[in-house]
Amino acid sequence: MKLATIRTAGGTTAAVRVDEEAGQAVEVGAPDVGALLRQPGWAEVAAAARGPSHHLATVSYAPVVPNPGKVVCVGLNYRSHLREQGMAPPAYPTLFAKYSSTLTGANDTIVLPEASRAVDWEVELAIIVGTAVRRADADAAWSAIAGYSVMNDISMRDWQYRTSQFLQGKIFDRSSPFGPWLVTRDDPAVDEAGMELSCEVDGEVVQEGRTDDMVFGPAELVSYISGAVTLLPGDVISSGTPGGCGHWRKPPRYLEDGNVVVSRVAGLGECRNACRREGG
Repeated sequence: MKLATIRTAGGTTAAVRVDEEAGQAVEVGAPDVGALLRQPGWAEVAAAARGPSHHLATVSYAPVVPNPGKVVCVGLNYRSHLREQGMAPPAYPTLFAKYSSTLTGANDTIVLPEASRAVDWEVELAIIVGTAVRRADADAAWSAIAGYSVMNDISMRDWQYRTSQFLQGKIFDRSSPFGPWLVTRDDPAVDEAGMELSCEVDGEVVQEGRTDDMVFGPAELVSYISGAVTLLPGDVISSGTPGGCGHWRKPPRYLEDGNVVVSRVAGLGECRNACRREGG
């Protein structure tokens, strides 16, 4: 099952079930996917919903969870990304955070901030939590995952490397596409053994990888993070990026005004975003 948060004509949002074959997005009675996930039996509620429908080709996607309580990001989690930096795999996940104000929709504009001239791409698998979990073992961790989505952890490298802490380079407003859908774990499109992911800039493939190249997989991340903090429905884990980022190219390459970035994960859809310089 595919779920999304769409913008409505009245200036609000609505959670919908995406019926691709019918070309429809059917409202499920919640204002967004995060609110839906907080309802008991959310999957059954969404599957049975017969609310107002929208033509899928005309919907405007908000971030799939517009206001997650937590966005926990994982750095240095693909072996190919570690190789391009000449680094060994870490013993523990490298964690930092984003805020909901950083997120933008699957087809929205990526804002290139005036303050940075080193804006880089990072396609990622987003893990969306569907059940509250604390100190989870492997089975509980898998059970807590509602499904997956696409994230691009757009990074301002000049800010990121001002200090040893990543956060300041990762939290600029409306910079990180997230969507278009939450695809539930039981959907036939989801292959947890390994999903291909890629990023294109103006039609050129700049990143390719598979999720089975992760150092720490989805359940390991849920288990580890829940050892420190309770994960709640609607929380998001952005699980790291494969090799191919612009910062480690020779010479380095960064996003520019007018570029179009396409972030894909097989089975989960794509984010397609034009880049516009702030104030331009």
